[in-house]
Amino acid sequence: MLGEYRIAGRGGAEIAASVERGIAEGALAPGQHLPPLRELARELGVNPNTVAAAYRTLRERGVIETAGRRGSRVRARPASTPREELRPDVPEGAVDLSTGNPDPALLPPLDEALAAAARRAAAEPTVYGSPPLVPRFARLARAALASDGVPEAPLAAASGALDAIERVLSAHLRPGDRVAVEDPGWGSLLDLVPALGLRPVPVALDDEGPTLRSAERALASGARALVVTARAQNPTGAAVSEERAARLRELLATRPTTLLVEDDHGHGIAGLPHHPLAGATAHWALVRSTSKAYGPDLRVAVLTGDDTTLARVAGRQRLGPGWVSRLLQHAVVHLWETDAVDGRAVAHSYDRRREELRGLLAARGIEARGRSGMNLWLPVPDETGAVARLLHAGWAVAPGARFRTSSAPGVRLTVSPLTQASLEPFADAVAAALRPSSGGRYD
Repeated sequence: MLGEYRIAGRGGAEIAASVERGIAEGALAPGQHLPPLRELARELGVNPNTVAAAYRTLRERGVIETAGRRGSRVRARPASTPREELRPDVPEGAVDLSTGNPDPALLPPLDEALAAAARRAAAEPTVYGSPPLVPRFARLARAALASDGVPEAPLAAASGALDAIERVLSAHLRPGDRVAVEDPGWGSLLDLVPALGLRPVPVALDDEGPTLRSAERALASGARALVVTARAQNPTGAAVSEERAARLRELLATRPTTLLVEDDHGHGIAGLPHHPLAGATAHWALVRSTSKAYGPDLRVAVLTGDDTTLARVAGRQRLGPGWVSRLLQHAVVHLWETDAVDGRAVAHSYDRRREELRGLLAARGIEARGRSGMNLWLPVPDETGAVARLLHAGWAVAPGARFRTSSAPGVRLTVSPLTQASLEPFADAVAAALRPSSGGRYD
């Protein structure tokens, strides 16, 4: 069953670590069945309860899954092999559209913001026991949220959107609970959910966000939480419209115990307005990170939500990192107060490149999705072939396998590295890659 690999260990933790080591080394492949509990217990000379504890730990970490009498097997994408590793090897000279990074030319210089934060720290040193939120940071964040119709609620800071989402899910859910997630969706979130021992339930989406039918089906199946991207959805560029937001709020009103998590990482780079779902259920959270507008290394996100959720998140945070660096909070305040980023100009730059590329592809008979942010989603019949042919032509794109659970194949195109001069050559390359023998038509 396991080939030459032998699981080892005397305690539950050792056995679990041995399985994870085998996966990391490639000796245990995704989908491979593990020995039955009693069989492995006999082989190791331990109590079956010890093996059961090891398997339970692995399930909670998202490493294996159990299907009743069919036994336990390595997950198709175990948590120890993140989706981010599903990327092409980009040769020297190729244009890399696969990373999903913002355009460095649109990011502000951070030297003055960090210097201002250092001066503030010298004047008012942070000590143990200082409030976790810088008051000015909280006031500016609250004002921005209020201007978009987000209800008044407690605030917290997190180290990026994924950190905030993990803390919110952990505050309410337990291993085995179901979480409704967008499909295609953010690969890091699709890794995080099973890593927490939670069970993802895919929700289909169109250009206006999660579809009502799919969201309703997911909640009816027992999903205790729903994660929605407000705009600039990764990888499809979807954005929740005003009408879709109203319909989703109506749906959530019928299931008020659902934990609603709203990700607005597109704040500051998306040209479309935010139509918040915040407050649609008893327990909710909305997170806005600064990474896309100010740079991936500025690990600060604003988190707001209902009293219970924020109290649980803050309490658990105190037992771990304690707080998000007040130096970074002061730096973000400086960027906000000096209007270091012209959000409209940034959004226009991404919108222009995205819409021009989509138009060029349409002229070649190719339909791409995406109405906000920096990404387009391109349905393809064969991901591997499309990625390989584009790479051969000097263009690296992200395979859809990084973002899909059960949705149809596709590739993600990030427009950030594209210049005006490169748009048409890239469109030609896409057409040739999809239909190399038909003159570029894809119909």
